[in-house]
Amino acid sequence: MNTPFTRVMFSIIRKDLLAELRSRELVGTMLMFALLSVLIFSFALELDRVARQEAISGVLWVTIIFGSILGLNRSMGMERDNGNMDAMLLAPISRPAIFAGKFLGNLLFTLVVGLLLLPLTTILYNISVISGWMLVILGLGIFGFCVTGTLIATMTVQTRAREALLPIALLPVALPLLLAAVKATTAILNNVPFADWGTWAQILLVIDVVYLVVCVLAFEYVIED
Repeated sequence: MNTPFTRVMFSIIRKDLLAELRSRELVGTMLMFALLSVLIFSFALELDRVARQEAISGVLWVTIIFGSILGLNRSMGMERDNGNMDAMLLAPISRPAIFAGKFLGNLLFTLVVGLLLLPLTTILYNISVISGWMLVILGLGIFGFCVTGTLIATMTVQTRAREALLPIALLPVALPLLLAAVKATTAILNNVPFADWGTWAQILLVIDVVYLVVCVLAFEYVIED
């Protein structure tokens, strides 16, 4: 499949990957933030092992989300500062293809950080968080967050206070997603049967689909404004 849509999409992804391989700023910053956050939470919960056991799913998702926000700010900020977004808008290419390329690039970087975070969390908290269902929930949660994050980061990157405005605008929108992801993760870590928590996975999937459709439709209007 080599349609104009896919060519544009993969060209944007390739550009982001090459830029990251040269600078190593995006994933490095996100990973360093995630590492420090997990360490701080580990020390803070050291004295209460029961609280530590119960809080691990929240710690994991808070770390991933705030690390993702750093990555989204940096990713869209580079497009604006380098004039890349203006160049893409002047070109006769599909606006949804631009969104798909930026979204998939952000998704890839965040997934890398999330996957590296799992063994680190396992070591620090002495509880295995690596399993098949955990990887599924991790993927679904990061997918939905990056979809909404790419759209809202496109809106806030034009403002001077983009670093502060992005989490303020994004977190309320992503709250249902975060709730479903934390509930599912907690159930997985407590070895609850799938029949008892599968509803949260289904809710997470529905939220992802709704967010994807809305963001693709809204991106063209957001980017033109």
